[in-house]
Formats: sequence, structure tokens, C-alpha cells
Amino acid sequence: MRFPSIPTLLRTFYAFSNATTRSAPQALHPSIRPSLVKSMPTIPFLGSLFSSSTSKTMTYPLQKSDDEWQAQLSREQFRVLREKGTEAPFTGKYDKHAPDAGVYTCAGCSAPLYRANHKFKSGCGWPAFFDAIPGAVTRHTDSTFGMQRTEIVCSNCGGHLGHVFKGEGYKTPTDERHCVNSVSMNFSKDDPVVEGGAKQSKA
Repeated sequence: MRFPSIPTLLRTFYAFSNATTRSAPQALHPSIRPSLVKSMPTIPFLGSLFSSSTSKTMTYPLQKSDDEWQAQLSREQFRVLREKGTEAPFTGKYDKHAPDAGVYTCAGCSAPLYRANHKFKSGCGWPAFFDAIPGAVTRHTDSTFGMQRTEIVCSNCGGHLGHVFKGEGYKTPTDERHCVNSVSMNFSKDDPVVEGGAKQSKA
């Protein structure tokens, strides 16, 4: 029996996960037909079964209403950062981005999140980091899709970044993989990080 390739499995999971969110994905991988995703039925109980995250009950230093976030962010940024969506694998602008120096910042509030030297090649289809700037990222339990995962959000605005996985055997100092959506970040060649942690955004 021949099993689907990893990229195919990732694209299938992406299509299913985004069919259960409030907004349809704006940009799909070329191999995923939009008509297929649109034709998938929306089952009411799936929303409650697959949308549990402790980050929804947390408060963060930077507070904005959904209307304010929608005015500031693109539709795709809002879907991922504020509605906890996921961009299609192997499509993000930072997936293969490999600078020698610089800092990745939150696309919602510009708070520094990851240094360039935290990034490594994982082949997972999303930017991968083995560590974050101290205090920049907050972890929460995510029970969506009937599984226990660790969600990571920006500590300043609560924007959804992705998930962190541990013990996968990568040869990194922490044996962790912060799997982050490219759309959740921006990149700066300058290092805005101050000694002792992340500089707070004034956005």
C-alpha cells in the first residue's frame, strides 16, 4: 500500500482545518482546489469540538477590538493572528528565508519574537525556530482537532503565531520546533531587542 507524501498530508490537514474556521482561506496551495474547500459542509458542533484554546481567556498588554484589528491587518493576517488560522504549508515568505542576522517581529504589534539565529531548516513547510526571545512568546494548551498541542502567541498582543513541538530529534540546542506562520511575522535587519527581553510595542 502506498501512503501519501508528507506535503500531501500537510495540505489535506490544512484544507480540513480551515474549513472549520469562520473565514475561508484567502490563498491556497496550487494543488488544493478552492471549489473542494468551499463544498465541504460546515457542521455546527465541529466549531466547538475543534476550537478550544486557553489563550482565548487571557489578556495581553496591547488590547484592540476586532474592528481595530481588521482595519490594521490584511484579511489573511487577521484570519491567522486573530482567528487562529493556518497558512498553507510551503507557501509562506519566511519558510526558506535564511538571513545571517536580524529579528522576526509580530505582524500585529511589531514586538520582537525571534532572532535570525534561532531559525533552522526543518522541512515542515513553515518557518521553524528552536527558541524565542525571552518573554516574547506565551504558551497555551490547544485542544483543537481532538489533540493536545502547545499554541504559541505574541506575549504583547496575543496574536496567534503557531505551535511548538518538543522531542522531535532535531539537532538544535533546545530540541524544540516553534512552527510559526510567516503571515504572523515581519522581518527587520536591525535588532530592536533590548537587554533582558523583548521591547514592548507602542502600537
